[in-house]
Amino acid sequence: MRLYINIFLSLSVLLALVVSGCGDVHSSYIAVEGEALGTFVQLKCETSVEPAVIESIIEDVDAEAKASMSIFDESSLLSRINNNQTDSLDIHIANNIALAQRFSELSNGAYDITIRPLTEAWGFGRSVAEQRVNVDSLLEFVGCDKLRVEEGRIVKGDSRVQIDLNSIAKGYVVDLVAERLEALGIANYMVNIGGEIRCKGYNGRGERWSIGIETPYDGNMAMDSFEKIIYVEDQAVATSGNYRRFYLDAEGNKVVHTIDPRTGYSVVSDLLSATVVAPTCAEADAAATMFMAMGATEEALRLAELCAESYGWKYYFIYADGEGYRIESSAEYR
Repeated sequence: MRLYINIFLSLSVLLALVVSGCGDVHSSYIAVEGEALGTFVQLKCETSVEPAVIESIIEDVDAEAKASMSIFDESSLLSRINNNQTDSLDIHIANNIALAQRFSELSNGAYDITIRPLTEAWGFGRSVAEQRVNVDSLLEFVGCDKLRVEEGRIVKGDSRVQIDLNSIAKGYVVDLVAERLEALGIANYMVNIGGEIRCKGYNGRGERWSIGIETPYDGNMAMDSFEKIIYVEDQAVATSGNYRRFYLDAEGNKVVHTIDPRTGYSVVSDLLSATVVAPTCAEADAAATMFMAMGATEEALRLAELCAESYGWKYYFIYADGEGYRIESSAEYR
């Protein structure tokens, strides 16, 4: 299967990879690989259905996501909302806005889906970076407080507000695929779309799924160096980091893709990557981005612990520390 539907590229570089589960001993497990959402698909599950059935699930969800949430397709519902051609919502956008507003509140505004004007201006959207970014001007129409939903319709406090769901939608799509697998009665599976992962049950060896958290060195594209292996049964995993998507400006300053919507500038931080394990992949996806936006702060660590206690999340943060790394994590990963 090769799915070349290029929907949206994630603003968060999501870096967890499944590193085991190979060499399955049960013949009832199948593997499906391909491309979707502009990235790779890796899926394993225990089922008696033909692989073509699983492929069609991915294709259908992919098509739904493109029609709904793509910022690269001008005909998508989200693009038309951003261009003020409609104020109607579908279930996908409505669900993501509701979850995003929760994370905005949790982080005191460090997570924000109205950040698109800033990511475009800094060159992390469809446009090249502006020579001089007028941050103060852009911040006038950035902020979740300028966005609300009333009776299934979007209400903008400023017509220039634009929504970007890239930091949550890929995880949401993983959840949609997982839900459709479960509707077929599939109880053991792993869905991985571009490093956004959701697992249930066990792999073909009868073990929990093992996930590798990558070593966060600049420009790492090999995906073959892991700082930590974690084990997942009925949870989702997402990692956000700044060591793949960045560029050097004319003065040689490193400009990373994680933008703080409160300041309008790239986050300058020793936090290199944030991995979150949560019940759903949409939660894990948004939370990982949220923590990267909060940076290497005590506030972020306190929130991570609070969310672990309140929601059952787990976290694994990797910081730069001289020539090496420093780790802050949930007790299970120490």
